[in-house]
Order: sequence, then C-alpha cells, then structure tokens
Amino acid sequence: MAFAAQLDKAAMEDIARHRVMATAHENAAKCLEAGKPHDICGKQLQVECKGIAIGKFCGMKHQH
Repeated sequence: MAFAAQLDKAAMEDIARHRVMATAHENAAKCLEAGKPHDICGKQLQVECKGIAIGKFCGMKHQH
C-alpha cells in the first residue's frame, strides 16, 4: 500500500486497533453462529478487546 508510507505513527496505531477490534467482532459473530450463549460470546469479546476499545462491547453498542 503506497499510501501507508505517508501515514504517521498515530494513524498506523489507529489502523492496528481497528484491525484488532474487527477480528474480535468477527470472532464474536462466529461464537454466536456456533450456538453459544450471548453472555459467553460477549465475555470472549471483552477479553479480546481489553485495552483496545472503549466500553464493555469493544467500541460497538447495539440493541439485543
């Protein structure tokens, strides 16, 4: 990615955080698809996002 060379350190760190959050959310979706309870999948999401995102739901809030 040629544009990445122009990004500063803060932008690169932000990109990395988004990727961690995206992976954690994808894993939560797969957990739910496997038929596991929402509270188990939510706890997994919290563990994977610890220190990365704001809030209990890894930076994502929606209705349940």
